[in-house]
Amino acid sequence: MKLVVVALNPSIDAEWRVERVLPEEKNEVLGERRWPGGKGVNVARWLRHLRHPAELLLPLGGTTGDELAADLQAERLPATVVPVRQSTRVNVIVTPQTGPQLRFNPIWRRLSQADWRRILRRIRESLAGTAYVVLSGSLPNGVPHDAYARIIRRARRAGVRSILDCEGKSFAAAVAAKPFLVKPNQPELALWAGRPLPSERTVVDAALELSSVTQGWVLVSLGREGALLAHAPEQRVFRAAAPQVRVLNTVGAGDALLAAVVASLARGEPPARWLQWGVATGSAATACPAGILPARRTISQAGVRQMVVDQSGV
Repeated sequence: MKLVVVALNPSIDAEWRVERVLPEEKNEVLGERRWPGGKGVNVARWLRHLRHPAELLLPLGGTTGDELAADLQAERLPATVVPVRQSTRVNVIVTPQTGPQLRFNPIWRRLSQADWRRILRRIRESLAGTAYVVLSGSLPNGVPHDAYARIIRRARRAGVRSILDCEGKSFAAAVAAKPFLVKPNQPELALWAGRPLPSERTVVDAALELSSVTQGWVLVSLGREGALLAHAPEQRVFRAAAPQVRVLNTVGAGDALLAAVVASLARGEPPARWLQWGVATGSAATACPAGILPARRTISQAGVRQMVVDQSGV
């Protein structure tokens, strides 16, 4: 079964380890790690790790683009690269020995219209023979805010199911195109709903409201609380609590969750199992340093408390 992951805003992720962060002082970097990053790239790396490799489609440019392409090749991650003029960005994660992580994500310079047309043409070509297309991450400057919506509509005409993970204006435009599954986190869902979601009941209501628009599945990541999966047409809600793990890092945990859901979906498993594997995998990701994928044997369904509750008819 062919899977395609579209990563329009890839990056090199660089982690700087420091003793502590001192304002207005020199902060010595004790060590640096670099790895392929950006939400779509994370999803593709996880899918390969879970033995459901996908074709990654992404624009790359400059020396950092060359670095990222070499890293993907070293990981034997299938990728279709669309060369662009702009240099690929570098996201910086500052990890002190104690205290919270700091993250700095530069905004990519504007893509030219010619670059965007080439990217869109390659996306259209990639849909042939594809079962699922994953659209993950923010849109770079120069790409219209309804780009994902356009891709979802074209995918539907080609008989391809779309899975969406983005935020803001691009999310609002894309949900109207009725993707098969969308994955907001709780703040993103609240932004879409236009109101605070202080309780699980309010999150469930908003997820069902969003599902009634897409007529598809809504996967809401809840951080340490796990995740829920809702489908308004069938009036079904599944809830999975996260296992207790020692959290070392939260970068990419939502991408791990989504990749495991997609892998389970591609295996033909039922929705309750999608959520089961998704929460187990996302939780395992938080127990590892950023950018490092855990051994598959550590991703255990048994590690999730009260794995799934089917609240049919809510």
